Amino acid sequence: MAKGDAARIRAHLNHPILDGDGHWLESVPVLVDYIRDVAGAQMAEQYGKAQERRGAWYEASWEERRQKRLSRGNWWIHTADTMDFASAMLPGLMASRMEELGLDFCVMYPTRCLGANNIPQADMRQAICRAYNTMVADIFGPYKSRLTPAAMIPCYTPEEAVAELEYAMGSLGLKAASFKGSLQRPIPAYANEGDSTAGVPYYIDTLGLDNASDYDKLWQRCVDLGVAVTIHQGSNGWVNRTSYSNSEFNRLGHAANSHDPLTKALFLGGVVTRFPNLTFSFLEGGVSYAVILLCNLIGGWEKRRYDAMLQHLHPTNIDTEKVRDLFDQYGYGALKSKGDDAIASLRLQDLADRETESLDDYDKLGVGTKRELADLFARNFYFGCEADDPGNAWAFDTRMPARLKAMLGSDVGHWDVTDFAEVMPELYEMVEHHLITEADLRDLTFTNPVLLHGQMNPHFFDGTAVEDAARQALQA
Repeated sequence: MAKGDAARIRAHLNHPILDGDGHWLESVPVLVDYIRDVAGAQMAEQYGKAQERRGAWYEASWEERRQKRLSRGNWWIHTADTMDFASAMLPGLMASRMEELGLDFCVMYPTRCLGANNIPQADMRQAICRAYNTMVADIFGPYKSRLTPAAMIPCYTPEEAVAELEYAMGSLGLKAASFKGSLQRPIPAYANEGDSTAGVPYYIDTLGLDNASDYDKLWQRCVDLGVAVTIHQGSNGWVNRTSYSNSEFNRLGHAANSHDPLTKALFLGGVVTRFPNLTFSFLEGGVSYAVILLCNLIGGWEKRRYDAMLQHLHPTNIDTEKVRDLFDQYGYGALKSKGDDAIASLRLQDLADRETESLDDYDKLGVGTKRELADLFARNFYFGCEADDPGNAWAFDTRMPARLKAMLGSDVGHWDVTDFAEVMPELYEMVEHHLITEADLRDLTFTNPVLLHGQMNPHFFDGTAVEDAARQALQA
């Protein structure tokens, strides 16, 4: 296929192309008007002024940056190609270019508001999410055959998440939703008032394990409303991403870094077991981290589940008399003279006796074999993959423990797609380089995104350009 010929590649394929993660570039003045409508003039003015600030890093000297470890953020984050830039701002223009780009349908996420559901101040967080959702319901409505926007759902409490989800899906008629599931929270023992982590130790609260509130009510409401849980988040600003001089140090792997603890929490916390029909997608992080995580989970289940530890790791399984004999036979001088003390210092009985709580970290999975564990991991989870990531091929590699559900998430609208028309050619290079087959490509670009949303809501694709094909895929 000729480089740059996205439409020709699409014509060669016998299935639609679904983009599970595109981005548009919101207009701040327009959003401010919507904030004013939903939350009042004061909130709108507060948000508008915050957008005008250059930010703490820019306002600090190099010495202040070093002393405070002010993280160097991303900069110049959208394309500078005029037509693509305008397409990112104008859903109508983007919709008109879909054939040219070789795309049939796209779920659209924000750019400037991507962190709206991560703002510590509850009133500001909830107001911006409500305003954003109202705005996209209005703006994207005429283009629903090609584009659908994801609502922003704040998740600091399950109650606020349920409230906004119900409003977005019910009152506004939206059908996709974006969540953050790895939240920075102050450690309670050191917290100041509110949810701010400024100046206090914090932890990453992953929704699914060890939460202060029960998020099962949110997962159940997603099931009730037929909404896939699509996770769009990063780990910018976390303690391992605080280079004050190098933004790439802070950026590289940030999405996968944030998804890894959440994926573990949803899995080990038993969410996928309690809600077997609820689908989750982790966007922009690729699938490589998930393959590594699955391999580690299998190894951990094999060696660290309680039954296995009783057999192979229980301290009192050690025959101390035999160890003493071996000390006498093979020990070095200093050890021979202190053999009994050395054995006593191991405190084997104490090591055994003190472990009486939380003894099986895999008990919520309900699996009896490694195969069952791999199948459970692969069942609910979908992974957003950008077109230029060769690691996408791992999802389909038969040498891996399971075939994972990778799906195209182009990230059009952001810096890493310098030419919208190159998404399909870059993607198809994996076929040309024999990293994946055309059958794998079909799963990546069509089957998996259809299943992510369509298993939750069989009518998700009604009225879209892919309605008939999606219905056939769901009935297959």
